[in-house]
Amino acid sequence: MRILGIDPGLQCTGFGVVDAEGAALHYVASGTIQTSPKDGALLPERLKILFDGIGEVVQRYQPGVAACEIVFVNVNPQATLLLGQARGCCLTALVANGLPVAEYTALQLKKAVVGYGRADKAQMQEMVKRLLQLPGLPGKDAADALGLCITHAQVARSVAAINKVAPTRARTHAAYKGGRNY
Repeated sequence: MRILGIDPGLQCTGFGVVDAEGAALHYVASGTIQTSPKDGALLPERLKILFDGIGEVVQRYQPGVAACEIVFVNVNPQATLLLGQARGCCLTALVANGLPVAEYTALQLKKAVVGYGRADKAQMQEMVKRLLQLPGLPGKDAADALGLCITHAQVARSVAAINKVAPTRARTHAAYKGGRNY
């Protein structure tokens, strides 16, 4: 299974691609899609850059599934609205390219990768490096995206094992405590 992880952000959206074969994980690619208002780009143009960038990543690496981080409200309402628009753009790009999307909170991501829900960025980077046997630390946004791939690979194995015993249906309603899967 090839997994595409997306860490949404308006200025910097991280992406990571990992192949999962059973419990084995193999790094494929990672990077960021950058937009900046300093370049004179207005919000709609920046969202188009994100949409097109994710489309390029999907076309190049041909993932079978995507995982995206669920973002929460922060102190600045304007920043939260902008981040929400960027995240919506990312989700739209993934679905427009025919990918099923799983969503995970930052807490779920950190627990799955580091084992501690309040881990900092440096701990995430180090664990992603170790788990994927990378020669160096990935960037912060790319590390989160790769962490989403790792998280989804773990969840997919667990769901597959559960489905062997008692088949389940994907939830199609609003958020539930364990994350969202569509």
